[in-house]
Amino acid sequence: MSFSKITKFLSLLILISLFTAGFFNIALAQQDPSYGLDTSANSVDAFKAQVATPDPNFLSTKVGNVIGIVLSFVGVVFLILMIFAGLTWMTAAGNQEKVTKAKDLMINAIIGLVIVMAAYAITAFVGDRLI
Repeated sequence: MSFSKITKFLSLLILISLFTAGFFNIALAQQDPSYGLDTSANSVDAFKAQVATPDPNFLSTKVGNVIGIVLSFVGVVFLILMIFAGLTWMTAAGNQEKVTKAKDLMINAIIGLVIVMAAYAITAFVGDRLI
């Protein structure tokens, strides 16, 4: 499989993911708010107080806030790298060295994002098992 086919495939996959994520968010926004996690969490005695009134000093709340901030920062860095690589590619004016540099930057940014998301998924899985 050639490099351009892989790039086209990844671009199409990201585009489809973005569109489907938007549709699912609209569908989730219309659900009954008393359905799902709220009712399940309220049935567990150990966490009723935390769910009803979140304690900012609770360890999981602090860790969740830090993880959210770090993931937001990583998302912004990814977006900036992709925009920079796209601009570099568009302004290459046929210079093959610049095009290759832009492609490599895009691939490295995507690989970095995948590594961070995999690390988050592993951490969330292990954290759920430990708590």
